[in-house]
Amino acid sequence: MTAQHVWTGRWVADRVGVGLTGSDRLPELVGLALRENRKRAHLLVSTVLGKHVPQRPSVVHGAGLDLGRRVRELLGGETAARAVVLGYAETATGLGHSVADGLDAPYLHSTRRPVAGVEPVGGFEEEHSHATSHLLLPADPRLLAGNGPLVLVDDEFSTGNTVLNTIRELHARHPREHYVVVALVDLRGEADQRRLAETAAELGTRIDLVAAAGGGVDLPADILTRAERLIAEVGPAPAPPPATPAPLVRIALDWPAGLPDGGRHGFTTAHRAHLDAVLPRLAGQLADGLDGFDRLDGLDNGRENGRVLVLGFEELMYAPLRLAGALEDRLGEERVRYSTTTRSPVLAVDDPGYAIRTRLAFPAHDDPRDDSPRERFAYNVAPGADPARRFDAIVLVVDDVADTPALYEGERALLTQLRQVTDRVVLAVLPSHRPGGPGATDPGPVGRAVDPALPRPLYGPAFSSYRPDEVAWLLKDLSDVPLEAPTEEREEAVQNGGAHYAESLPVEYQPSPEYQELFHQALRVSARRIALAVGTVAETLLRERGRGLVLASLARAGTPVGILIRRWYAFAHGLDTPHYAVSIIRGRGIDPVAVRYLDAHHHAPDVVFLDGWTGKGAITRELADALAGTAFNPGLAVLADPGRCVRTYGTRDDFLIPSACLNSTVSGLVSRTVLRGDLIGPDDFHGAKHYTELAGGDVSGAFLDTVADHFADVRAEAVAAADLLVAEGRLGTGDRDPDWAGWAAVERISAEYGIDNVNLVKPGVGETTRVMLRRVPWRVLARRGSGADLDHVRLLAAQRGVPVEEVDDLPYSCVGLIHPRYSRGATGAAGTAVLVKES
Repeated sequence: MTAQHVWTGRWVADRVGVGLTGSDRLPELVGLALRENRKRAHLLVSTVLGKHVPQRPSVVHGAGLDLGRRVRELLGGETAARAVVLGYAETATGLGHSVADGLDAPYLHSTRRPVAGVEPVGGFEEEHSHATSHLLLPADPRLLAGNGPLVLVDDEFSTGNTVLNTIRELHARHPREHYVVVALVDLRGEADQRRLAETAAELGTRIDLVAAAGGGVDLPADILTRAERLIAEVGPAPAPPPATPAPLVRIALDWPAGLPDGGRHGFTTAHRAHLDAVLPRLAGQLADGLDGFDRLDGLDNGRENGRVLVLGFEELMYAPLRLAGALEDRLGEERVRYSTTTRSPVLAVDDPGYAIRTRLAFPAHDDPRDDSPRERFAYNVAPGADPARRFDAIVLVVDDVADTPALYEGERALLTQLRQVTDRVVLAVLPSHRPGGPGATDPGPVGRAVDPALPRPLYGPAFSSYRPDEVAWLLKDLSDVPLEAPTEEREEAVQNGGAHYAESLPVEYQPSPEYQELFHQALRVSARRIALAVGTVAETLLRERGRGLVLASLARAGTPVGILIRRWYAFAHGLDTPHYAVSIIRGRGIDPVAVRYLDAHHHAPDVVFLDGWTGKGAITRELADALAGTAFNPGLAVLADPGRCVRTYGTRDDFLIPSACLNSTVSGLVSRTVLRGDLIGPDDFHGAKHYTELAGGDVSGAFLDTVADHFADVRAEAVAAADLLVAEGRLGTGDRDPDWAGWAAVERISAEYGIDNVNLVKPGVGETTRVMLRRVPWRVLARRGSGADLDHVRLLAAQRGVPVEEVDDLPYSCVGLIHPRYSRGATGAAGTAVLVKES
């Protein structure tokens, strides 16, 4: 026989004396390896399970589907409709789920991962395993309380102990008339077969068995001794030779909120329909991470088409399997393989007659709370001595619980090792489904397909200089469209009613070296204060809205705020919080397509809208009006609320947030948003531009990093401030309720200066800065005695020839005025005023 046709159990059979009997299919379905486990020396290594041996996803899923269809035939249509499927962690979670797919039944798998706040409804022991305790944690305990058939799925049925433990445990709570045991291979001896029949008679129930193949395993009496001696002789497998680390690409999959990532807490038929509907889109995003799906362009592999491995994570088998299957449909069956990491320690021998050719051992990266060993393994991922077995790209799929520093850091970290054995690594992180989280009480999009007309978000670095995991832009890319117009022309068109300010863009302000130094000076002075405001807002939201938050920042000034709050949650709570940037335009409302997108992918009440600061509150009112009658919470959260028009804020002081000093170069190189009928269709997001040509002056990352460096210093202070705000909100004390004092001040200023349009009055240091950079200013009113917070405003005013008036009784640090008669030529090019209030 050629090497590729050697049975992968031959090495163990020849040296230890283990043999298979029974069905001729057994050698096709299983190979053999040696466990590093004193309870059981041999391991049957399935070729179709997708755990230890990379296999075509369609073969893995198909094996479970076939078994599920056989169970349906056994039960009959009416009885099958009442069935529930239970799979076993960790090896059979994906198989059980696939059986449930073939049966079209609800699914639950056991787990070794305790979940805070979720009480087990049962558990059992797997005596021979390296990690024996199993928990049952359904989100709905009624899932196991019905009287229909219970289908129990494991990869192999060897003694029947685990199944009998399960049946006895569950039957004592909820007796059933019928159980069906499903396995890929049935290897029980006569005594075990009799024991199963006796148990059924004892409990007064029926137990059937469905398997792909049957037979037995012949074991020598001294197998444990032989295996231990052989493992010592072989020794550890050699490490892969050092290589230049492959690029690591992290992609943000649009995994719908409310859709479980597996069956740890239950998976219904409605969930199945929803997953089927979104898989093609998710596969497209994976293909984008692979740099195109027709070829793996950019991979220096010398092949016309590259080989891709989709690698799941322990119990997280089903979601990666289905993603791999959708990718297989896209790339072709010869190019995609699937397997998962495991807790099971197994000897690796690089021989064609042995099932486990290579082994990567790495530290657990999901903070396991059980008593299992802390080392984990990935088998047959490295090529070993045969370059034909090398994968050109590896897609690692984990849930957010496993997305920890231990996954990345150190020579033995899984990602570090994967980058040594392939040309590209793609990391996809799924939100771990938590009972009581988004979609638990209101399933949101579960059971309905996502609107195919919805566009896809934009991500950096293709759009913006931010990392792709920090923000998803719900915008249309207009980078190639000429939209800039001179400021004076724009102002005249807007005030004459000939155009809306959002139909064009101002020419991006290019700061002088003196002005850039003012920005950096302001950042150094205010970074801690901003960090405290970020922490206060983040902790307040966490206490009042829960851990399942979805951040939606108002582009573009709100976007750095959203990223900072997202960083705070990662720093302080280990959360991987979704974050989007959406457009809202005064007089036009929030982007309705973006709202549809958020509603389709998340639980609407969990979405929180963010901005940097308030002025007079126009956007606050615009947001409330736009979301009236929807399930979204219209409350805006901001770092600074000098306008006193929101309930969630970091401070109500009007202080300089340095990101207001610049335009795109502090906002990821993204323009303000655009809405024009000839560019934005009914199913398009609002538009914006990515100014790649300004990359040399980009300080977006520096702003974020400088503020985030103060998180540890202000954490205790932020928690105390949030606790106080939450207590005041509950008791009705303090001044959290908006009193709109800023709006009243704007109306007074409008009357005093003869301005009949309050939109031309821009209160607060942030809004005044915007006037100076984007509009045609008339005056600046500055609070008398204001200090360094207004240095940049004074510099801009001097550069543009704008008078600055120091005034008393101003609730803001300053107010920028746009000339109300600009269209009639009352002031010429420079007409802006600034008001300053006395401290």
